[in-house]
Amino acid sequence: MAANLGDGNPEADGGPMRHIPVMLNEVLETLSPAPGKLILDGTFGAGGYTRAILSAGANVIALDRDPNAIAAGQAMVAEYAGRLNLIPSRFSQLAEHAPPEGLDGVVLDIGVSSMQIDEAERGFSFQKNGPLDMRMSASGVSAADVVNRAKAGDLARIFGFLGEEKQAGRIARAIEKRRASEPFATTRDLANLIESVNPRKAKDKIHPATRVFQGLRIFVNDELGELARALFAAERALKPGGRLVVVSFHSLEDRLVKRFFSDRSGKASGSRHLPMVEDKAAIFEPIGKGLLAATDEEARNNPRARSAKLRAAFRTAAPVGASDYSIFDLPDLASLEKMGA
Repeated sequence: MAANLGDGNPEADGGPMRHIPVMLNEVLETLSPAPGKLILDGTFGAGGYTRAILSAGANVIALDRDPNAIAAGQAMVAEYAGRLNLIPSRFSQLAEHAPPEGLDGVVLDIGVSSMQIDEAERGFSFQKNGPLDMRMSASGVSAADVVNRAKAGDLARIFGFLGEEKQAGRIARAIEKRRASEPFATTRDLANLIESVNPRKAKDKIHPATRVFQGLRIFVNDELGELARALFAAERALKPGGRLVVVSFHSLEDRLVKRFFSDRSGKASGSRHLPMVEDKAAIFEPIGKGLLAATDEEARNNPRARSAKLRAAFRTAAPVGASDYSIFDLPDLASLEKMGA
């Protein structure tokens, strides 16, 4: 997902951004790739993590749901003949691609790639006018489908929760009114409507449409649901001692990762008003401090890293736990399937 909003991030503003792997040194130190190990990179993108892991001697299974990323990565597959298996797949399905003996590590960079933002025809950015699309997999329900079909109340929840937009209700009602006469088709068209409802102030660091576009992108690609499913999948796929490393860019993403590791820590929970819940066997144990942020130097050199957070833990020998999605407390938003009808 895009970097945290309100930090003046050019990527968040929709501008072009050269792809630089975020917190690469910290990822490698935490993941600990080495010859003989098998690491799964669930978010291949431009292959920054994958190349570094291969250079450290490990073999890699890499996934990406973006067909463009898969096509562009074939040169790396040929370069590392026999050591890189690049598969078109969502990272929520990572357990399906792991060998029976398990993985030594899983790394997830939960963000939209700079290449996707730079391609106007993908519809992720409003700085370059293009179709209102935003689909990472280039299939399924598009952002235009959502904007033109969802009820105003559903749009407001998407913008408000996923985009953290304070003017979500006003913007949703304005969209509903405008689309009655002319549906939205382009990124610039939607951005202009948002700016007319919520004009940009001189002190604002980001464009008024940024949060709405973020909420739409997260919803269209079911990014929070994908992350939740991927965490449970990694638990199933890692061998004892295997490491799970997740780099996130938004408070909603980081909250999911934090809750997952907390639930899998084995620590008792409860309150002074309720009986304590018995300790469970720890399925994951934190690596180091458990939470790392990018260095000041990296944040200066790579704006995308400014809000990056890395959480990591290693898999114990405890049995796989139940995939209880209630631990994430995800909201019940509109149905993508109905919008695609």
